[in-house]
Amino acid sequence: MINPKKILIIIQRSNGDVFLSLSLINALYDYYKFPQIDLLVNDDTLAVARLLPHVKYIHTFSYQKKSDKRWNQEREIICKIYGKYDLSINLTASDRSVIYALLAGKKSISAIEETSYKSWWKKLILSHFYFFNINRHIVLNNLEPLNILGIKTTESHEFTISDMAMNKVKIMLKKMKIDKFIIFHPSAQYNFKIYPKHLRNQLLTYLNTLGIPILITGTKNKIDLSINKELPNLPNIYNLIGRTSIEEYCALSSLSLSYIGMDTLNMHIAAIQDKRIFAISGPTNLKMWAPWSNDLKKSDIKNLPIQSYGKITIFQSFLPCVPCGNAGCDDKNRSECLYTIWPKDIFYQIKKWYANESFL
Repeated sequence: MINPKKILIIIQRSNGDVFLSLSLINALYDYYKFPQIDLLVNDDTLAVARLLPHVKYIHTFSYQKKSDKRWNQEREIICKIYGKYDLSINLTASDRSVIYALLAGKKSISAIEETSYKSWWKKLILSHFYFFNINRHIVLNNLEPLNILGIKTTESHEFTISDMAMNKVKIMLKKMKIDKFIIFHPSAQYNFKIYPKHLRNQLLTYLNTLGIPILITGTKNKIDLSINKELPNLPNIYNLIGRTSIEEYCALSSLSLSYIGMDTLNMHIAAIQDKRIFAISGPTNLKMWAPWSNDLKKSDIKNLPIQSYGKITIFQSFLPCVPCGNAGCDDKNRSECLYTIWPKDIFYQIKKWYANESFL
């Protein structure tokens, strides 16, 4: 039985992985009566990590540094974490993350791969581990350390949006004279997850006919700014790409009626906020990455091109290769499956929901 005062959680994956560690962090904080919780994340997920509650300090790792500087970075991180924590929890099965967990915590728990050729040595050196199951939802994977610790698992996804971020968004909407609105998020962290331009613009043309403001969101990164140049000029379409921070986006999402867009971090934010979701998915393994339903306490995935559960509708290709889980076809950053999801099918589901809602 341990009662850790300092806990390190290691999440060296994408924005969604970091954000969906919410339940684990909340459970540890409540059960151990307010311990210090630090994170070790990749630097490109730092903005998302800053959203998480109860976190005191965030260590970062950069994959962008050249190999000679990478060793200096490794040394610096190890010096900062070595033996500094009562408990370390690694949610990523990578070799580097496992070593960090072992070095950081007096007690360590780590995810490892299910395949023996990748994980055999980790089983030998780890006293506590669990298998990272690609057919289990990421929320449930992230809660597995609680079972090892003997803590009752809960799905508490609460996080706080600052008054400053909320007020800024409300002022922006007031200036735009917008009350009720729908979010359309066309981008994702990777190109292979993005709906093709001609299909996206066709869908926006359909959405414009609803007569309600459609707010297009995005960041200032290269992918989003490229999309920004391709958008149609339509009366009910409002372009907010590059105009909100991630926290301000969370505030905007909390005020929206619905989320329409790609299976990316923004979709998971909307799901945690109990929004009506219409998600467009490419090669993603939905058993692991579908939006989490707070109503059902799970995701409920079937192999269908259009499927609904709770407040969530997902569109994914009927092609037999889906979901491949690759970075596009043959890992070439282009997903042919996204070209087979028709805007009319998406709009039909959205229009049917919109016509039946009580907010009209």
